[in-house]
Parts: sequence; C-alpha cells; structure tokens
Amino acid sequence: MAVLTPGARVLYVTRFALMGGWAEVKFVDARGRTGAEALARKVEAEAMRIEAKFSRYLPGSSVSMVNRQAGLAAVPADGETRALVEAALELARLTGGRFDPTVGVLSRAWDFRRGQVPTEAELQALLPLVDAGAVRLGPDGLLLARAGMELDLGGVGKEYAVDRVADLLRDEGVSSALVNFSGDVRTVGRRGDGRPWSIGVQDPRAPGRCRFHIRARSRAGIATSGDYERCFERDGVRYHHLLDATTGRPARGLSSATVIAPTACAAGRLATAAFLLGREAGLALLEGLPSVEGALITEDGQLLATTGMARISDLP
Repeated sequence: MAVLTPGARVLYVTRFALMGGWAEVKFVDARGRTGAEALARKVEAEAMRIEAKFSRYLPGSSVSMVNRQAGLAAVPADGETRALVEAALELARLTGGRFDPTVGVLSRAWDFRRGQVPTEAELQALLPLVDAGAVRLGPDGLLLARAGMELDLGGVGKEYAVDRVADLLRDEGVSSALVNFSGDVRTVGRRGDGRPWSIGVQDPRAPGRCRFHIRARSRAGIATSGDYERCFERDGVRYHHLLDATTGRPARGLSSATVIAPTACAAGRLATAAFLLGREAGLALLEGLPSVEGALITEDGQLLATTGMARISDLP
C-alpha cells in the first residue's frame, strides 16, 4: 500500500506472512511508487530467504539438515550461519543455560496448538538431548554431537531478519523506515514527518491494549518476549513457549520483557535473557549494560523498568 506524501515521496507499507507470524515494513521512498514497490519486493525476498535458510520447520533449511545429521556428520556452515549459531550460544551462556539453542526436542514435546503438557517422565527423557555444549562449530561445519538433538534458532532468527531488512533499506538509500516482524522492531531514522517512531508495548493480559509506548531512537532495536503469544491454559495454569531449558518447563515470574538496544538482534537476545532470568536478575542484567533500556511486567501485573526508560517512553 502506498500513500503519497508532500514532495513526491511515498510512504509505502508492505505486509506479508513470515515465520508463523506477520511482517510489516513501513518506509519513505523518494523514487516514487514504482521504486517503492520494487524495494518492497526486495524486502520480502530477503526476509523469506532467511526463513527458508534457518527455520527448523522447513525440511530444506540448513537447520533441518543439521538436525538430520545429528550424531553423524558435520554440515557445512557459511559465515551467516556461524554468526547466528554463535549468537545463540552466547545467549545460552548469558542465561546460565536457561536458554538453549538445542531446545527443539522440548518444543516438540509441548504442543501449544493442541494444549499438550508432557509428563515429567517425558521431560526427563528429553533433557539429556538439550545441551548447548554439544554444539560443535568447527572447520568442517556444524555438528550436534548426539543423535536425536534438534537445533532451534527461533530465539535469534526473527530478530536477525529484522536487522537484515533494516540494513537493506539503509543500503538502498532509505532514511525513514520501521521494520516490524511480529512485534520485534528496528527503526531507520525518524518518521517521515520528523517525529520519532512510537512503538506500543502490549499489555500481556489485555489483548489489543498498550501498557506503554516507546519513543524510539532513530536507529534502535526493540523486542519483547512474552508468555501470551504461543500459550494455553489448563486447570488455571498458563503454559507458554518460553521454556527454561534447565527444567524443560515454561519459565515463571514474568509475563513480558521488553528491551531497547542498538539492534533488534541485541534487543531480542536480551529480552529473552531477562524473561528467563526473572525479575531481579533480569532487571539487573539490563541495568548494567550500556545503550540498553528495558521494562519487565510480572505475572501479577507489576511493571519494573531500568532507570533510563522514563526518558524514552510514557512511563511515569
């Protein structure tokens, strides 16, 4: 969809399905509608390329090939794959193993579409296959050391796609854009009218309602990890997809963690880390990092924020 703006510039909005969710990219283009539409096709192609390469749900992806060869042989890994795996392994270290890129077998045991809760015996049988230390990234490529292990780069892949699309737009000369993939965001410059982009953060317990808004910097990544996206309730207990890899069960204590950082990749990793670490350790992590701000919402609705959040949001 294109909207003409003064000076023959075009505000273009493109939307498409991506990674089991949605994608929306807004950008201002000075080359007219035809140029904007061509650029929108490039944007979608780049996002789809990343999904096709890294989704464990697609049999032809690099990740699926690694999983099929688990315990057998290394699969060649290019620089892009190595960087993404290394980012996932760093997140595992940052969370003391609560996040683990080999959590695929656990994600399969929890069926969030059908509301399936695995038994304790099932979880205990799968936990030995969840081990970031068994990921081998060497000269021959990428290997999972034990048969039955499953790599899952879902914790870093979507945010990487956000950053790649934002970089593509900047390389194409776009100075005003907002890339939003299912709530993970990267800004390029300011809005077309010169004001900062305003990003609403959802209330985890009130769909469609914003708990607060962020006035995003001209080059910022924003990501939220929450217990309300892929979830179900049974016997009054909410089960969600953010699994603590040390227990095999959904992490408890927070309902969402939102982080603002220089890139979407950094924001996404830190939002996941803060959610899994919990209110005290999660907030301390964010408070101690330069160029990072964040806000945590607890399961009982309390809002906790870093000291600098008030400067860039409508939090009191």
